[in-house]
Amino acid sequence: MRTYLVVIDETPEARVALRFASRRAIKTNGNVIIVAMVPRPEFVQWGGVQAAMEAEAVERVEGLLADAAGELTSDHGLQPEILVRKGEPTAIIHSILQEYPAICALVLGAAPTGKPGPLVSHFSGTDVGQLRCPVMIIPGSLDDASIDELS
Repeated sequence: MRTYLVVIDETPEARVALRFASRRAIKTNGNVIIVAMVPRPEFVQWGGVQAAMEAEAVERVEGLLADAAGELTSDHGLQPEILVRKGEPTAIIHSILQEYPAICALVLGAAPTGKPGPLVSHFSGTDVGQLRCPVMIIPGSLDDASIDELS
């Protein structure tokens, strides 16, 4: 089964990438893996404060994932796989690509203005030739109709 890996966060371009990936999954009888990343908090001298900060970050991304998965299920009938990972984002994506051989594409949304974002910059740069699947970079300026037409 073709599986599209999408990184979700609170940016509008992440939603664009998710819509594109879900439409491709439907057309190819595939599925979507949605990953949200929790960055490791900077060291805080008081462990309780650091633990509370990390728990709050995990809760925020779990809510974000629940919303995204619910949208895919209700709008497209897809049952995406959901992952929450902690750590450095590029290392996490490399790890997921190794862990899930069914992934046929990494789908990332590029910011509609300014720099495209750190993941797009990284995965369209020096690492792109060494990946085992293509990277699909979806312009964040696309509206739903354009995404539907392209996908």
